[in-house]
Amino acid sequence: MTERISKTSPRLKARIAGVLYAIVFVAVFALFTRSALVVGGDAAATASNILGSEQRFRLAFAADLVSVAAYIGVTAILYELLRPVSRTLALLGAFFGLAGSAIMAVNMLNHFAPLLLLGGRGYLAAFEAEQLQALASVSLRLHTVGYNISGVFFGLHLLVLGVLVLGATFLPRLIGLLLVIAGACYVTNSFAIFLAPAFAEHLYPYILLPGLVGEGALTLWLILVGVNSAKWRAQAGAAGGVILESENG
Repeated sequence: MTERISKTSPRLKARIAGVLYAIVFVAVFALFTRSALVVGGDAAATASNILGSEQRFRLAFAADLVSVAAYIGVTAILYELLRPVSRTLALLGAFFGLAGSAIMAVNMLNHFAPLLLLGGRGYLAAFEAEQLQALASVSLRLHTVGYNISGVFFGLHLLVLGVLVLGATFLPRLIGLLLVIAGACYVTNSFAIFLAPAFAEHLYPYILLPGLVGEGALTLWLILVGVNSAKWRAQAGAAGGVILESENG
């Protein structure tokens, strides 16, 4: 039984990572919800939409939180799986993933702020309705900025993951190439928004499609196939005996 667990452990962890990565995609619900409720240049209409769809707005907030938590799990497991390729690169990638997740988590305050500003609490009576609506719109705008800042770190995480997968014998190199392209597109998109907003408008949403392809391919492969356990052990041994804790169990 111990030998059987040892043989299937890397594959099992890969599939757990795949399931968690699939959960990360619930963030798409949050993204489309926010986009649908925001009316550019009209703070009053945006406020009306949020209050009229408050439960949906709250669900979007919860979806983003779940997505961030799942991504932290993905980051930890992929570090364990890919460190036989390069422990240094795997650690660097994990730091990028955790940095992006931390920024996203803190940035969620800007998502929730409009509910507080528009909720009609007594301590906000000193402000006019138009002022609160404007502040709510500013919060949502700041959330978008924070989202794009985190995109830089998530993009760097994917770049490092792609390089690691390219060097792995237990995962398809095509997925590694797709991840490198996806990571480069995420980083390019964020910097274009910060440095050349007019140019960035021409890139969106097409520049994000490689991310959907690359992350989607990795997710499906991890869920349906996992990793080649024999090749994983061989590469771990060649790297100097890097062994997961479960390998001893």
